[in-house]
Amino acid sequence: MTANIYDSANQIEKEIRQLPEFLALEEAFAKVKEEEATYQLFKEFQAFQQSLQQKQMQGEEFTEEDGNQAQAMAEKVQKSEVINQLMIKEQAFSVILNDLNKIILKPIQDLYNN
Repeated sequence: MTANIYDSANQIEKEIRQLPEFLALEEAFAKVKEEEATYQLFKEFQAFQQSLQQKQMQGEEFTEEDGNQAQAMAEKVQKSEVINQLMIKEQAFSVILNDLNKIILKPIQDLYNN
């Protein structure tokens, strides 16, 4: 049975790559990468988000400097229409991922809720 479940997961991975939402996300990301300054800003934004997530996971408090940096970074990113479009596409795609996650975790949820 284990091999079967991995086959199913691999099939889902292939199907995800064909979804209109994924293709739109892929196209939006390609547009971000076309403009070097925009791509650098995006990478900087991602790195900052990851550093905040890491702090949160380690139980560290966000500093005032973190807040100021987050606000400054958000202002820069919001000025980029290309990055904004990417984020819109990410949100649409994340709905699908959340739905899939709910389906996959349903047996565990049922187990603990019964």
